[in-house]
Amino acid sequence: MVTKINSINDLNQIKAAYEAELGKYKHQILLCAGAGCISCDCGKVRDAVVAELEKQGLADSVKLIETGCIGTCALGPVVLILPERTFYVQITPEKVPALIESHIAKGEIMEKYTFQDKLTGEFIPCIDDIPFFKEQVRIALRNCGAIEYASLEAYIANGGYYAAEKALTSMSAKDVVDEVKASGLRGRGGGGFPTGVKWEAGYNAKGDRKFIVCNADEGDPGAFMDRSVIEGDPHNLIEGMILGGYAIGATKGYVYIRAEYPIAVDRLDVAIAQAREAGLLGGKLFGTDFEFDLEIRIGAGAFVCGEETSLMASIEGQRGEPRQKPPFPFQSGLFGCPTIINNVETFANIPAIIKDTAAEFAKVGTEKAKGTKVFALAGDIVNSGIIEVPIGTPMRRIIFDIGGGMIGGREFKAAQVGGPSGGCITKENLDVPMEYDALIALGAMMGSGGLIAMNDETCMVDTARFFMDFIQDESCGKCAACRIGTKRMLEMLIRLTKGKGEPGDVERLLELGQVVKDTAMCGLGQTAPNPIISTISNFRDEYDAHIEDHRCPAGVCRALTVFEIDPQSCLGCTLCAINCPVNAISGERKSPHYIDPALCIGCGVCRDNCRPNAIHPTKREVL
Repeated sequence: MVTKINSINDLNQIKAAYEAELGKYKHQILLCAGAGCISCDCGKVRDAVVAELEKQGLADSVKLIETGCIGTCALGPVVLILPERTFYVQITPEKVPALIESHIAKGEIMEKYTFQDKLTGEFIPCIDDIPFFKEQVRIALRNCGAIEYASLEAYIANGGYYAAEKALTSMSAKDVVDEVKASGLRGRGGGGFPTGVKWEAGYNAKGDRKFIVCNADEGDPGAFMDRSVIEGDPHNLIEGMILGGYAIGATKGYVYIRAEYPIAVDRLDVAIAQAREAGLLGGKLFGTDFEFDLEIRIGAGAFVCGEETSLMASIEGQRGEPRQKPPFPFQSGLFGCPTIINNVETFANIPAIIKDTAAEFAKVGTEKAKGTKVFALAGDIVNSGIIEVPIGTPMRRIIFDIGGGMIGGREFKAAQVGGPSGGCITKENLDVPMEYDALIALGAMMGSGGLIAMNDETCMVDTARFFMDFIQDESCGKCAACRIGTKRMLEMLIRLTKGKGEPGDVERLLELGQVVKDTAMCGLGQTAPNPIISTISNFRDEYDAHIEDHRCPAGVCRALTVFEIDPQSCLGCTLCAINCPVNAISGERKSPHYIDPALCIGCGVCRDNCRPNAIHPTKREVL
C-alpha cells in the first residue's frame, strides 16, 4: 500500500522500491489487457501463463504484468517478453506451455509465434524491429502497453507525478500556462485550438470557482484513442488534469466518459481512488495549499455530448443539447463558472511537457503543430490498431509502412479521416502531411484521430450514406438545420444507393449541405455534410454512375449490382458456387461457372471467395 506522498523524496523512494522489486525477476511477461485483447480472451491466456509458470517452477523468476493496449489490436492476444523484447502475437492458452518452456526455460525464441510481415512472410521477433512500432514516436501513449495499468507504483517508477511535484512546488500557475503555450500543443479533440491560449483564458477568467473537464466522450465510428489511453495509463490523465487545474485555478475536475467504455471507467475509478489514498488528490497536494479532486461522470451514449456545451449540460443533469456561444465555457461554463475543457489525449501530453520542458516537446512535429498525434487505424488495413506518430507524418507512411497496406494486397482507394465530421483522402493525396491545416485544405480534418482505410471495393456513395445515417441518428434535434437537413440528405443518399437517383441530386446535396454548414447551431451539424461534400469532390463519377447508369462501380449497392464471371479467368474451383447463399452459380468442376442474374442478390460473397479474381460487378437492371 502506498503511503502519503508529500515530496519528491517520497516519489524517489517509491520509484527505487518498484525498480528493486522488478530486478528480482529474470523475465517480465507483459500481457496486453486492452479492450481488443480482452475480446480475444486474454484473461484465459493470463490464467494459462500463471498455471504454467507454477507447473514449471518458474513463478519466482518471472513477473507477469497486465498492461494496456500495446497497439496491434488485429493480432491479439499479444505478449511482450523482457528483457529480450520478443513480441508474440495471437497467443492462445494452448500455445502457452510450449512458449514458456521454449522462451523462459530454455532461452529459445519461438519464431513461429512472433510477428510476421504480411508482404515478405518474414518473422520479426524483436518489437523494436517491427515497422508498426519503430516508425512511431510515443508521448501520449508512452506508458500504454509498457507498464502495469493498475499500479500507481509502476506509473511513478516511469516518471509519473514528477511533473505535478515540479509544478506545484517550483512553478507558479502562470509559469505552467506559459510552458504549455511555449510547447505549441494544440487540442487533440478535433479543432486544434492552441491549448496554452485556452488555459490562459481560464487563468485570466474571474470567478470564485473554476472547473476543468476532460472530454472522454469518444463517439466517432472507428475511434478508440482516448479509451486506449485511459485503459492503459489512467494516472497519466489524472496528473494532466491536476496540472490543468493548478494552471487555471480550478479545485475540481470532471471526467465525462462514455458508458460504452466500462473497462476504462473501472480502471480510471481505481486510479482515482489510489491517487486519493496517496494524497495526490484532495487537499494540500505535495505539501502545498493547492487542493484538487476529480469525479467521473458517465455519459448516456449521445454523440452530441462530445460537443462542449452539450457535455456541460449533461454533467449538470440536464438534457444533452448544445447552446449558442458566446458566452464561451471559459467565461461561463459548468454551473455558470469559468470552465476549461480538453480531451484525453491533450491532457496525456501535459505531464511530459512540464517534466521534460516545452522545448523538448516542440522538437517533434511541424512549425505550426508541435508534438505527436494518436490515430486509430481501422477498416481494410492489415495492421489495425492504435499508433502515435509525429504531426506532419505523411499518410502514405501511416497506411503502408505502419499499417502494412491493404488486406489481401488490394488497392488503396481512400481514407476517412476525422470521423463523421471529417472527409476522405484519396490515393492522389497519399503524401499529404497529417497536419491540421493540410487536411483542412483537402476538405478533411484531423478530428480526434480516427482513420478508416478503404480499398477499391468500397462504394463512396454508400460510405457517405453510412456516415450520414450515423449523424442523422445522433442529431439532438434542437435546431432545424441539423434535424431536418441531415434527414433530407440521408433520404437522397438512400435513393441513390437503391438506383432511384434523379438528375440534379448531386447539386441538391451540395446546396443543402452548405446550408446546414452555415446555419446549424453546433459543431455536429456544422460538419455533418463533410463526408458528402468530400466524396462528391473526389468521387463525382461514382455518384454519376449511380444516377445516370443505375450502376454501383464497386459492386456494393445490392439494388444496383449483380456479379458476372469472366470465363477466361475462371478456374472452375467451385468455391463461388459452394459459398453462394442463394445457389445462383452453376458449372462443372474445372470448367467456367455462370451466375444467374435473376437469382443473384449482389451480396459479393462469390467475389470474396474467388482466388483468381474472376468475378466482377456489373449493372443490374432497375425497374
